[in-house]
Amino acid sequence: MSFSAFHTSLFSGNLGLMVIEQGIVIGLSITVGIFILLLLFGLRTTYKLKAESKRLEKSNLEDIDDKKKKYKDFTEGHLYNNN
Repeated sequence: MSFSAFHTSLFSGNLGLMVIEQGIVIGLSITVGIFILLLLFGLRTTYKLKAESKRLEKSNLEDIDDKKKKYKDFTEGHLYNNN
């Protein structure tokens, strides 16, 4: 049996379809795996950004409360000339 006869018999029968289908399944599995990794990284980033947003919102509310406090003159200390 020559190489060309073996080649045509391998890819023309059921065995050839199984090889092609197996390659397609492997390719799709790799693609799905990559997209799952991207999804997990995106979810992790979203979680971190939400936590950072809450932290910044809390600190912003504290700054607003500090601004509402009555102004206290700090120039009456010993380091300033009271003219």
